[in-house]
Amino acid sequence: MSAERPPEDGPAGAPGAGAAPPVLNVVGVKITPTGRTLACDAGKLASILRVGERVVLDDEGASVATVAVAPAPRASTPPLPRLLRVADARDLARLEAERRRAAEALAYARERAKARHLPIKMFRAELHAAAGRATFYFAAEQRIDFRDLVRDLASQVRARVEMRQVGVRDEAKMVGGIGSCGRELCCTTFLPKFAPVSIKMAKNQNLALNPTKVSGQCGRLKCCLVYEEANYVEAAKRLPRAGKRVTTPEGVGRVGDVDVLRERVRVYFEDQPPKVFPAADVSVLAPPPGEPPRD
Repeated sequence: MSAERPPEDGPAGAPGAGAAPPVLNVVGVKITPTGRTLACDAGKLASILRVGERVVLDDEGASVATVAVAPAPRASTPPLPRLLRVADARDLARLEAERRRAAEALAYARERAKARHLPIKMFRAELHAAAGRATFYFAAEQRIDFRDLVRDLASQVRARVEMRQVGVRDEAKMVGGIGSCGRELCCTTFLPKFAPVSIKMAKNQNLALNPTKVSGQCGRLKCCLVYEEANYVEAAKRLPRAGKRVTTPEGVGRVGDVDVLRERVRVYFEDQPPKVFPAADVSVLAPPPGEPPRD
């Protein structure tokens, strides 16, 4: 008796339900310098693409994008947007013309918003000629009735107008700028999304709680406070907390300041000036009788 054949996954030549996703030449591109990175199928262009290369996407408007992540073979579930070609002089000229029209539309939008006494800040316009629509981004502290403004803009750009309100962090990401560190804003260059930031992170890193020092261009806590938070928390577990009684080579005192990165503590004594010790040279003592323990 012959052995039974296993059931077919599907029609001949078709992958079954459990088949691995196909391997594509995936490249990351940005349509706008401050926009998110899109994963695209580079196809046969993979061998000639470099970071910074201008390419044309196979989308509704044949958008011109910039390569942000070099192509590499990756397992990916299709469909991904495909790259049509490397941008030529005509594509770049079209892109420049679209940017000029968008700048003119933004200037007009700001003028009409001011004329109608609307308390909004218009900071970006995107024209999608192929789709017959235009998107205007604005920030406002309250709800705004902008129906009259939409009619003004629609008659000017001759397209369907969409108004999109964004928060202060998204505004900073889209506008861009230079941070207090002297580099371009993290949200503009590489952050894919915003992580929650709390004032406790600044305290853990012994930063001065001055709003001008810990706030970014958006007026919120700096995103970079998140980067080293885990290292500070882990290192702090090996150090005594401020206010703890400790024994040192110079006697018994209380911890005043903690240098987490260098793993050093400053100890204050009753009968001598404070001194700095490596954390390995101090030991925490139990609180004296009658004194409540300090956290």
